[in-house]
Amino acid sequence: MQDALFYLFAFLTLVFGFLVVANPFSRNPVTSAMFLVLAIISLAGLFVLLHAFFLAAVQVLVYAGAVIVLFLFVIMLLDLKAEEQRKLKAAGVAGGVLAAGALLAIFLASLWAASRDPAAAGGADAPVLEGGTRALAKLLFTQYLLPFELVSVLLLVGMVGVVLLSKKDLK
Repeated sequence: MQDALFYLFAFLTLVFGFLVVANPFSRNPVTSAMFLVLAIISLAGLFVLLHAFFLAAVQVLVYAGAVIVLFLFVIMLLDLKAEEQRKLKAAGVAGGVLAAGALLAIFLASLWAASRDPAAAGGADAPVLEGGTRALAKLLFTQYLLPFELVSVLLLVGMVGVVLLSKKDLK
């Protein structure tokens, strides 16, 4: 049953992720944001299957909650009527295909390396992963305190910037 759920959640994550980028139903960016919510929720299902319940909850609360609301606020704030009429440029499409090909090559190289050395890919000698929050909090607030604080300041600057950009000129 766990294997079937893994394949189901992985398939849904890939399908919804594809629909975020290449949405055949609508050119409205709000529809893509809703597909992003579905991709995030199905990714949280994968975290639950890994017994990382805290990460699944954080995934849904932080990303599907706060970040998507911020994305929708920015989408609604911007005037996207002119963007919808923009044509695709050959250089942009070629760059995207090149980047996707490079990511695919890296992915296939890592799969090939993992098949040659099973211990590095989580074999018998790999540590057992647990979903506890105490070890995560200790690691986050000791070893990774500076990056954590830098990300929080960056998010604060982003929120202040959105507030300043959304203000109307009162002249």
